[in-house]
Amino acid sequence: MCYRLLTLVRVIVVILFFTWRMKHRDSDAMWLWWISVVGDLWFGVSWLLNQLTKLKPRKCIPNLSLLREQFEQQPVDGSSSGLPVLDVFINTVDPVDEPMLYTMNSVLSILATDYPAEKHATYFSDDGGSLVHYEGLLETAKFAALWVPFCRKHCVEPRAPESYFWTKTRLYAGNAPEEFVDDHRCMHVEYEEFKARLDALSTVIAQRSEACNHANTKVRCENATWMLDGTQWQGTWVEPATGHRKGHHPAILQVMLNQPSNEPQLGMPASSDNPLDFSTVDVRLPMLVYISREKRPGYDHQKKAGAMNVQLRVSALLSNAPFIINFDGDHYINNSQAFRAAMCFMLDRRDGDDTAFVQFPQRFDDVDPTDRYCNHNRMFFDATLLGLNGIQGPSFVGTGCMFRRVALYGADPPRWQPDDDSKALQQHSPNIFGTSAAFVNSLPMAADQERSVATPVTLDEAELSDVMTCAYEDSTEWGNGVGWVYNIATEDVVTGFRLHRAGWRSMYCAMEPDAFRGTAPINLTERLYQILRWSGGSLEMFFSRFCPLLAGRRLHPMQRIAYVNMTTYPVSTFFIVMYDLYPVMWLFHGHFYIQKPFQTFALFVAVIIATVEVIGMVEVKWAGLTLLDWFRNEQFYIIGTTGVYPTAMLHILLRSLGLKGVSFKLTAKKLMTAGSARERLAELYDVQWAPLLAPTVVVLAVNVAAIGAAVGKAVAWRWSTVQVAEAATGLTFNVWMLLLLYPFALGIMGLWSKRPYVLFALLLAAVAATASVYVVLVGSVPDFLSSRDLGSIPSSKLV
Repeated sequence: MCYRLLTLVRVIVVILFFTWRMKHRDSDAMWLWWISVVGDLWFGVSWLLNQLTKLKPRKCIPNLSLLREQFEQQPVDGSSSGLPVLDVFINTVDPVDEPMLYTMNSVLSILATDYPAEKHATYFSDDGGSLVHYEGLLETAKFAALWVPFCRKHCVEPRAPESYFWTKTRLYAGNAPEEFVDDHRCMHVEYEEFKARLDALSTVIAQRSEACNHANTKVRCENATWMLDGTQWQGTWVEPATGHRKGHHPAILQVMLNQPSNEPQLGMPASSDNPLDFSTVDVRLPMLVYISREKRPGYDHQKKAGAMNVQLRVSALLSNAPFIINFDGDHYINNSQAFRAAMCFMLDRRDGDDTAFVQFPQRFDDVDPTDRYCNHNRMFFDATLLGLNGIQGPSFVGTGCMFRRVALYGADPPRWQPDDDSKALQQHSPNIFGTSAAFVNSLPMAADQERSVATPVTLDEAELSDVMTCAYEDSTEWGNGVGWVYNIATEDVVTGFRLHRAGWRSMYCAMEPDAFRGTAPINLTERLYQILRWSGGSLEMFFSRFCPLLAGRRLHPMQRIAYVNMTTYPVSTFFIVMYDLYPVMWLFHGHFYIQKPFQTFALFVAVIIATVEVIGMVEVKWAGLTLLDWFRNEQFYIIGTTGVYPTAMLHILLRSLGLKGVSFKLTAKKLMTAGSARERLAELYDVQWAPLLAPTVVVLAVNVAAIGAAVGKAVAWRWSTVQVAEAATGLTFNVWMLLLLYPFALGIMGLWSKRPYVLFALLLAAVAATASVYVVLVGSVPDFLSSRDLGSIPSSKLV
């Protein structure tokens, strides 16, 4: 109630402000006055539209005990659980940019999650076709035979070993405390050996291939890459060759772990060959499949979206689970109850059948304690998405999201399609889903969430290879009305929008401990490139066939407004940059009024700013955030609008002219070291200079110069106390801008940012230097400023 009342008060103040400005059109530069009015109008309207989508926040908590009561009290068809079958997708491309240790930890956490082993299958998509990933997955499958039973025996959390062994303190929740210390020590040793094997894979594969190439002199493949079984690797070779390089290799599929039986299988007691006692533990492992789709020159492989659509087809032929959850290679399961939590919403008897996906917030491990670059983005996840939960649901944000398979296939939600989903899916399916009869025949089963076990693997390799070819999607609806959407940088948001536009709803699920955690780009440049991809893709969406304004009646009006905000926010950069550069106008003038009378204008601005800040405080309270979360969000919004969003605007301008546009860089992740926290955050102090940094550097310099100019004029012109007080109102803006750009300034300092006082010393020195220039110029050039300017208000005043 307080939140809505404050919103109403601010709306009234903003209306009075605009009414007053239109009645007092008085300025030292009317063209700037009109720009400022249009800018204020833009911010006022966009703020109002953003607030409208937050007026009805809905916090939903999964009821895990009720889920167990309804689905796991009685055995079903020989299974110990009535939970639906679930397919898990993991995507990775490069073992360097996406360190393989993180990826394999993600796989291990999924295999060990608290969900029936016979009820979920994991599909590992290696879009680079690397033998390192293939053999790394083999090693992971072997290590999982120890790690998964260990987690079950001792109720380990989290179940990614790298994070588990890094955690210093933990509460024991297992049933064998007397064995835990020995088991933990033994498991730690096994894990270190596993890591050593992963680290050595690149070297081992290169040495093996070199030896095999020398031994096989009759085979004219000098640079071939060889597998353990003595056959040539079909994917990308260590030294690329025709048919074996990135973007040019056949499809590869291998079932690493077969579908387990429905009955629990106890392990062996401890022995010389079995270091841990698993005689009372179920040692079954879920199904694990390696996939590397076909790549051919001349085809647009559609990056991550294309890889996920291949996973969608392959999984339909193998397990065909009615629900799917996707992960990036650097995310792992932090809470073993996460799959069950999402199922609470999917199986909800009230509106679960109309729920297309359940989105979890993104959380990260390696972010510095103060979250300098707003990696956690808590305001977006825990305020904006929570607000959307009360309308039609949050948007899809790329990872940690559970989907209903038939929704991805393009089926309508039950409330909009009374007919059976399976019948609707089969209509004109060859033109929609492709020519695979096996895949088309799998469609009816995809809608059956009552199915207790996965379909046995009985298909031959030809059927599986067919759906992994480059040409399979030609003349079909894949990437448009079926699966993940193509030809846009933010395929995640657009895919979620397509489902909402069809009438589906979604749910936002936050839980403690966090469901999933991942690795964030803590280098400033990498973080800005990530924001560039998001902002550029958002603008692409608005100017595409997926424009929210063109959606049909199934999209909730407030949801439409939310998507408009999510796709047009980079436009704000035009006005923000203009405001940031206004000090240039008065560096060479005694005073510069954008709006007169200034006193009334300043009062209005103060009240408007105060109300928005108070509303922000209320948001922080009901979203469960901290003031630091809110302030980091404010800071990185300004950093983004000054440096990143202009590039995004340039991208959409080039695209509208039929040109290629800006190339979006894949965010690279670095492997954390096992040393101290300072060593683990070493990337934070790397400086990677890029054109993306230049605009913000200019804005920073202009505001520092404006403060210096004001100080210089105060000294040279011997201002009175009244004049200094008046100048303080203008300086407030410049100082506030410097505070907002503080993380950026630290980022470009590199290792010197470990000592923040150095930054303050540099700023003071820059201000003193600018002030000295003014004093010297005024003293040496009498006519430097007119007599009218000498008694005027300081140049740094923003009015």
